[in-house]
Amino acid sequence: MGTLKSLFENNRRWSERVSQRDPDFFAKLSRQQAPDFLWIGCSDSRVPANEVVDLMPGELFVHRNVANVVVHSDMNCMSVLQFAVEQLQVEHIIVCGHYGCGGVRAALSDRELGLIDNWLRHIKDVYRVNEREMRGIADADERVNRLCELNVIAQVRNVCHTTIVQNAWARGQNLTVHGVIYGLSDGRLKDLDVTVDGPAAIDDIYHMQLPETVRN
Repeated sequence: MGTLKSLFENNRRWSERVSQRDPDFFAKLSRQQAPDFLWIGCSDSRVPANEVVDLMPGELFVHRNVANVVVHSDMNCMSVLQFAVEQLQVEHIIVCGHYGCGGVRAALSDRELGLIDNWLRHIKDVYRVNEREMRGIADADERVNRLCELNVIAQVRNVCHTTIVQNAWARGQNLTVHGVIYGLSDGRLKDLDVTVDGPAAIDDIYHMQLPETVRN
């Protein structure tokens, strides 16, 4: 308990500031959450989702993991995605990576790191698909940063390939998937121009023949 004393004090001051600014804030927040956005980001402590986009609690539904990876077999991520899309009815899914990502940098190395090597293999797969471009980048930091971008682009595709998102589009639900990247050196977001708002942009092999009950 002693090691968390400063955090509890910070929490007290924060809640008092918020209550002074809006006395009904916590009462309203406790009744419901109705965010328009799902944020899938990196666990890196330097990329706090709400602060980066200047949104208050309740305005952004968040899932984070090492290197912002979306894997169809990750039940944690898939459960968050399904809840956000089907229950919260978010209109935007944002996959956000960041330059200088430690997970991406680790994936580029040949060092054995333990259990996380199995997770980083997904990023190695992104490298393999883009190997010709990656080998053409001589500077190590530039290579990491480009793979950070390519990883976001790949994860946007992975989001769109899920039955969760495809079912939403089949129902006529307004849902757009975005890929962005954050700069640690300037605090700015960059749009990677991979926005997808329907199944037309999905490779044919990933298209699902959905039941009539979904489309109606």
